Amino acid sequence: MDSFKQMETLVAVVTLGSLSAAARQEGVVPAMIGRRLDALEERLGVRLLVRTTRSITLTQEGTAFYEDALRILGELADAEAAVASGSGRVRGHLRLSAPAGFGRRHVAPHVASYQRMHPDIKVTLDLSDRLVDFVRDRIDCAIRISDLADSSLVALRLAENRRVVVASPAYLAEHGIPYRLEDLSGHNCLSLGESQSRGWSFMQQGELVNLKVSGVLECNDGAVLHDWAIRGLGLAWRSLWEVKDDLSEGRLVTVLDAYASPDYPVYAVVAERRLLPLRVRHFIEHLRACYSAPGYWD
Repeated sequence: MDSFKQMETLVAVVTLGSLSAAARQEGVVPAMIGRRLDALEERLGVRLLVRTTRSITLTQEGTAFYEDALRILGELADAEAAVASGSGRVRGHLRLSAPAGFGRRHVAPHVASYQRMHPDIKVTLDLSDRLVDFVRDRIDCAIRISDLADSSLVALRLAENRRVVVASPAYLAEHGIPYRLEDLSGHNCLSLGESQSRGWSFMQQGELVNLKVSGVLECNDGAVLHDWAIRGLGLAWRSLWEVKDDLSEGRLVTVLDAYASPDYPVYAVVAERRLLPLRVRHFIEHLRACYSAPGYWD
């Protein structure tokens, strides 16, 4: 039996979560998937999966083999793409991740135009504010805003981004305008859940200050914080791309501009720069071209 097919089957079962799901994806019966896994374990002489009627769990050896299988299959796909690139055609399956709000506005439209340019490409876009696991989630490229906490990843800058503190005119009329950073302690600051545990960032006397803020409302969805700010429920620390229309139309106004926060650039994040697949490299170049177009961010 083809060893590569066995590896592909293991990866599919782990990724999709069951033998039946892997079988449906391939269009075969679940028994065929089970026979491939049995043959793989027999060939290797180790148990890779603990299978019950309700769950599938990787053993320690299975986890190591699964990660190696992902790498090997990825390198095979890259080799095929490199050969295909000689014909000038980009092929393969591009798996992307992006923050939900930013992704809807500034990634999804460009994914569609990229796919039209390269019809042999299939694209899967995961919109979520969680930090993805590149290996487990099989992500080729993640779009992120702000610097990386994981130094093992490679961040390629795509565009600049500035963050501002905003509030509705009604909120400021009722609660007053904060003029100093110390004034924030007397305001309801809308927080982005636990992911914002480091606080809001400002420049004070030439130094970066991370200020802890507090309030009675927090949510892990930036769109909800945006809506709360417009409804006059508190101050919010948001990216300029998200609130620029509200600022121009008067639904929100900025405060504490004298303490303008440092840039939080938009990055394309990849697991490694070496052997970057052609489909990923071309998509990153496509985003850069879109973002650098005159007037794009206006």
